[in-house]
Order: sequence, then structure tokens, then C-alpha cells
Amino acid sequence: MSLFDYSIKELQEKIHNKEIKVQELVDASYQRIKEVDGQVKAFLTLNEEEARQQAAKLDEREATADEVLFGLPAGIKDNIVTNGLRTTCASQFLDNFTDPLYDATVMKKLDDAKSITIGKLNMDEFAMGSSNENSSYEATRNPWNTDHVPGGSSGGSAAAVASGQVLYALGSDTGGSIRQPAAFCGVVGLKPTYGRVSRFGLVAFASSLDQIGPLTRTVEDNARVLEVISGHDPMDSTSANVDVPKYTDALTGDVKGLKIAVPKEYLGEGVTEEVRDSILQALKKYEELGAEWEEVSLPHSKYAVATYYLLASSEASANLARFDGVRYGVRAEEAESMMDMFKLSRSQGFGEEVKRRIMLGTFALSSGYYDAYYKKAQKVRTLIKQDFDQVLEKYDVIMGPTTPTPAFKVGEKIADPLTMYANDILTIPVNLAGVPGISIPCGFSTEGLPIGLQIIGKHFDEGMVYRAAHAFEQATDYHKEKPALGGVQA
Repeated sequence: MSLFDYSIKELQEKIHNKEIKVQELVDASYQRIKEVDGQVKAFLTLNEEEARQQAAKLDEREATADEVLFGLPAGIKDNIVTNGLRTTCASQFLDNFTDPLYDATVMKKLDDAKSITIGKLNMDEFAMGSSNENSSYEATRNPWNTDHVPGGSSGGSAAAVASGQVLYALGSDTGGSIRQPAAFCGVVGLKPTYGRVSRFGLVAFASSLDQIGPLTRTVEDNARVLEVISGHDPMDSTSANVDVPKYTDALTGDVKGLKIAVPKEYLGEGVTEEVRDSILQALKKYEELGAEWEEVSLPHSKYAVATYYLLASSEASANLARFDGVRYGVRAEEAESMMDMFKLSRSQGFGEEVKRRIMLGTFALSSGYYDAYYKKAQKVRTLIKQDFDQVLEKYDVIMGPTTPTPAFKVGEKIADPLTMYANDILTIPVNLAGVPGISIPCGFSTEGLPIGLQIIGKHFDEGMVYRAAHAFEQATDYHKEKPALGGVQA
């Protein structure tokens, strides 16, 4: 069997009706990994023995009503802590973190829903990157064309779903790290409202920006996973105590009267013609479905990249200070003094991009520069959020491209950090404002690479985002396309 052939809902029905066994799903996942992951390189650690044992136990009993992901194979980004399963953040610093003593809250929720963890997925080191080339182990490849990057930092998560290795995956999004790889790999990726999903057990990059979210092949699958992982968590002080609606109820296919805002800044300089054309065609489809759109302005978006990299790097410099070779992580053995041990452990353990951001953040927070950089960036962040608030008072959703270009080639931008940073220009404002955003497939480039449509909603209004995304998905066939590498198994 192939995981490409079924949705979450269909598999749950088949399991409930005894038409399929959980062990068959797990077998299909590992068989697919064996066939294609040598080319894709999505997984860092497999959980095969435990997964097969769990599958056998689940086949011995019936699923209960609240076990809505019963027996379904999932991949987990390697910065989400998993009890007893190696968690490295794709960094040499955590290469020996083989047996974490606790689960992240989202993992407890998945366990309660009886989902099965297939393994841990590759990423840019400590979630710092937009191409997955910053992993200290290996660079994940795009299933649509392995000469191209899958995006980052959740590139392993997007690639694993796109190539049919797992039914769904969890990623984390700090400045676009779910949506950008979702766009590059032609899958659905959602960054929830900040506070919607607990961050407890997510290894922190930038604490005021990080959010865990799902990557799936369809909007309905995405909504089902978000229903499971959302909710208030007393272990996370930034977790919002708001009700979690049944997101699948919003998937009506009806968008008549939907008011769409299209920021002129999102279709301007840097956006390729084929990406712009795909977005305009998508908007035309919404018109056919009864929605209406107007051009608006988010005037402070042009400052988003500079604001983000100051704030995120500042928070990263503080969060990564705990990695010192003393309490956990790899320690430099050749050190002759305590100070040498700190310096050598950090210089050997961290990669170039992580060091670059730590240095930038430390500089921005230092005496004499704090007001000029960090404090000013916080003020601009407020202006960016106000732009979104004002537009979303009048419109239901904001739409535009997820990325300015389709996936670029491996090695094309890795030597130019500023160009790489600019690739997140369309996703970063969403994190700064804390609002939800989703990327769904909306077309293909002349080279056959996927193009993503980004839909942004009001705080805690993921239902409206899903409603808009689902209507477009049902009216088009982009989500049904499969990469040649990820085609149906013979």
C-alpha cells in the first residue's frame, strides 16, 4: 500500500472497520523510507523497533473516540523533545542527546491520540536557516527535484510528507520555517497563532516567535492534526487559554462573500513573474467561488527582515547560552581550563550560521547598542503588528505568495547569508505579528517546482484560514500532484 492513497479520515475509517492494520501502515512508512530516503535524506533518527511494538499493541484493540490519529505514522522535527528518542536539533552539540527524559507537550498529545512516531526529521541546525543546508549531518533534498533545496528550517518535515514517507509531520516556524518548506515541497503547512500550541519541549530558537505546527498533504488532514496538538498548557507561560474549535467544521467549501486583502508589497520587487502569475490565477479562482479581493498596503513590511533578524538573533543568543558543555551536550575533551572548555565546546559544537546569529544577537543586546538596535526593532515589530490588525479589521484574510521564488538549487545561496535571509521576506511578518498563516500549493514553475499561496488570518481564527484554503484546494488539483520521486509505490 501507499500512504499517498489515503487521507487521515479515510485511514481512520479503514482501521475502525478492520479493513487495514496499523502494522501495515507502519510497514508502508518504513518501506517507503527504505526506497527513497537515501535520495531525500529527510530522517536523522528512526524509531522502528518502538513503532512496530506500538503498532502491534494497537492492532489488538479498538480506537476510542478521542484517539483521532489512531495508528497513523508521523515524522517529528528534531528540535521537538521525544522521551527516549534521540533529539539533536541537527547539531553536533546535541549529537549525544540520545535519551531525553521527557516528552514535549505536543508529543504527549499525539501519544494520547495514539499516533505513531516513525522518526525524527532533519532541519537547519537549531532551526536557523531557510534551505536545510545548515544541518550538521546532511542536506535534505527536494523530492520534486533533488538538485533543489526543500526549504527550511523544517525541510525534513516537508520533504518526508511530500515523498510519502509519513502521513503527516510536525515542524516549527520562527520566521516561515513551516510555510516556506511547505511551499517549496508542494504540501500544506500551517503556523498557528502564537500561543495556540504549547512550546514546552520545543528547543528554543527565538521564544517570542517560535510555534509548532503541522505539515500534511491536504488542508483537512492539517486541520485534524491541529485539533489534537492545540490547547492551553500550564507548562508553557505563553500558552493561550482559549477554546480549541473543531477546525474540520470550517471546511465547508463555501467562500461566498469572503473578503480578501492582497498587500501590494507581497507582489512587488523580488517576486518572480511565474509566482506572481500563480497568485493572480489563484485570486481569480476565488472570484469564481464568490469571494472578493482588494489591494491593500502593509507599509512596515519592508522593515520586517531587519527587525526579525535583530530580535530572533537576540533571543537566540540568550537561549543558546545554556549550551556550554557543562550540563548537557558534547563537551570538548582537550580543554585545559574551564574557560577553554566553554570556548572549545561552543566553537566545535555550533555551526557557522548558529555562530553568526549568536554574535549578531549578542552585539544587539550589548551595552551602548541595546537602544539603537534591539529596542528600536521591538518598536518596529509593534508597527508591523498594527498593520495586520488594521487590515484584518476590514478583511477576513490576507493572501499573497508564500515565497518570492520556487525552490532554489542546493548550494546556490548558502554562501550569501543576506540573500538567504531575504528569502523569508513574505513569511517573517506573520511571526512578528503573531497571527496564523498557512501555505497551500497553487501552481508550478516552468521547471515543475511547486509554488505556494499564503493565507493569513486574525489571531486565533485558524478556522477562517482553513475555510479559505480548503475551498481553493477543492476547486483545484494542485494537491493531487506527486513528485516523480514520491510517486505511488509499485
